[in-house]
Amino acid sequence: MNRTDRLVALVMLLQSRRVVTAAEMAAHFEITERTVYRDLAALGEGGVPIVGEPGVGYRLMRGYQLPPVMFTSEEAFALVTGGMLAERMTDESVRERIRTALGKVTAVLPADLQGRVERLGAAMQVRARRPGAGPVPLCRLQLALAERRVLRLRYRALEAPEATERMVEPLALVFYLDHWHLFAWCRLREAVRDFRVDRIASCEVLAEPTPPRPDFNLGEHLAFNPPADSYVPVVLEFHPRLMQTVRRNWGPTLLAEEPTADGWVRAELACFEERYLARWLLSAGPLARIVEPESFRASVLEAARECLAHHAPPGPSVDGEGVAAAARRDQIGARL
Repeated sequence: MNRTDRLVALVMLLQSRRVVTAAEMAAHFEITERTVYRDLAALGEGGVPIVGEPGVGYRLMRGYQLPPVMFTSEEAFALVTGGMLAERMTDESVRERIRTALGKVTAVLPADLQGRVERLGAAMQVRARRPGAGPVPLCRLQLALAERRVLRLRYRALEAPEATERMVEPLALVFYLDHWHLFAWCRLREAVRDFRVDRIASCEVLAEPTPPRPDFNLGEHLAFNPPADSYVPVVLEFHPRLMQTVRRNWGPTLLAEEPTADGWVRAELACFEERYLARWLLSAGPLARIVEPESFRASVLEAARECLAHHAPPGPSVDGEGVAAAARRDQIGARL
C-alpha cells in the first residue's frame, strides 16, 4: 500500500472507531509507530482534525466525516458477491437491508462500472441451502449483540415438549451446519449455551446491559473441546463419495478421519444423541460401516426395525411383524 492510500485508509479507520491507539494503527497497517506519528502529522497539516488524548489514543473531531470515496471495480465486485451470499444465508430481516445497501452503493458508481456490476450479478448465483427460518428475525439478535443487551428467549430444545424461558447474555452469532446459532451465557444453566436461531420461539431485547465476559473466546469455543464425559466416541467407515456429506452434517463433531486399506474413510464422531446419529446413518445405506462401539450397532438396528415397522405394508406376520418387513430387517442387519 502506498502512502496516499494508507493516509486515506487511516482516516477511515479513525472514522470507524471512537478511539485508536498508535500501537493499534501500527499493527493494522504493519508499520512502525514512528511512521504512524508522521502520517498523523501529515493528515493534520492537510486539514483533517485529529484529536489526541494522552494515555487514551487518537480520534477524529466530532462531526468530521471523510467525503465519499469511489469504489474500485474489484471492491464493487466483492460487495456484490458478499451481498449475494448474505441474501442467501440470512433471513428476510437482513435481506431487505442488503438490497437497499447495495442499491445505495450501485447508485454512486460510474455508469460504466454500474453496467459491469449488473452483468456480474446476472452471471452469478448462490445455490447453497438456505438456513431454517424461525419466528425471530436475525436482525433482532444482531441488535442485541451490537448494543450488548440481555435477551429474554423462549427456546425449544431438540425433541423438548415445549419451549422454556431463558435469560441470556448474547456473545456471538455463528453460521454452521446450515443454521444460524446464537452463543450466549445462559443464566438458567450458568454456562455458555448454543441456541439454534430457528428454534427460538420468541425473543425480547431488554434494556439491561450485558456484563463483560472476558473469559469467553469465540475461536476457542468453536474449536469444539467438550468434556470427555459429555459424548460417546463412535467410529464409522464411509465410502469416499459420502465424506462430503459427512463433513457438512457432522463437521464440528468429526474428531478424526483416516483412509482405510480398502479405500474407505474411517471417521471418529463425537456422539451426543445416539438415536439421532443412528437414524441419520440409515440414510447412508451400504455406504457406511459400523466399527465401534458394539452398542451403537444395536441402536442402528433398533432404528431400522422402527423404520420397517412404520413403512412395511400389512400382511401375514412373523412373530408380530409382516413377512416383508422381517425379511428387509434381516437384510439390513446382515449389511451392518
